[in-house]
Amino acid sequence: MISKIRKYVITSYLVFWVMVLGICGTASMVFHCSPFVMRTLSNICAWSPTLVLLLGFRYWCKGQSLKEFFRKAFSGKIKLGWLSGTAAVTIMATVITVMITGAVQHRDFSFYWQLGNWSFLASLIFSITTGPTGEEAGWRGFLRPLINEKYGYIKSCVVQGVIWAFWHTVLWFVDSDFGGLQLIPYIISNVVVMTGLCFMMNLVMNRYNNLFYGIVIHFCFNFLYCFLKVDILFYVILSVVYIFIIAGCIAADRCMTLKKKDKLYKKDI
Repeated sequence: MISKIRKYVITSYLVFWVMVLGICGTASMVFHCSPFVMRTLSNICAWSPTLVLLLGFRYWCKGQSLKEFFRKAFSGKIKLGWLSGTAAVTIMATVITVMITGAVQHRDFSFYWQLGNWSFLASLIFSITTGPTGEEAGWRGFLRPLINEKYGYIKSCVVQGVIWAFWHTVLWFVDSDFGGLQLIPYIISNVVVMTGLCFMMNLVMNRYNNLFYGIVIHFCFNFLYCFLKVDILFYVILSVVYIFIIAGCIAADRCMTLKKKDKLYKKDI
């Protein structure tokens, strides 16, 4: 089990890093491609965890067909309460962080938002076709159940969050607005926030195993960043906000687990 997890993670890391440095690096530095082409190539690179899964499917999922894999991955019930609730928490975490950042820096809320290089529709399409649809089959559809079999809720979420965060390592150095000492809080924020997202995803997906939850949460997080223009303080505050989210998820998981045990106990009586 550990061997399969390790091999999949290492392969996904290497494929992604090679794609980013090889494909995107060449397109930018040699061919000087347009922003649209670069963004499209970036989206393709984001599919590396799923590409690794699909291309090596017979190895990773022996005795299981691709149809069976995706049927199982989307088998859980879609509860609108859970779906809207986790989506709202994800969006509000960013919005609240912007509000706190604005209060600290004495700036209006609108100061931190701009349309950017793309139209709203283009940003929407790019956001859907990158991480939410490109990564989730690999990270949450395949890897999450393996790690959950090995560890309990808290440790499993931390392991998944750290793996997911450090997969982005190459982007921290070639595609971020921060350098020098500012990279330290930025990297810490990435680890804390992605771990927090894993806590939210696992909280609902451990009860209703449907990849759609992960896709929606991932999208709600990514989409807002198409319009955000923030400095390092934002990421420091965002880390604190997600620490509270992690604490809330742990509390909610324990309450629901105890409630479930209590129902089983009363049923046995």
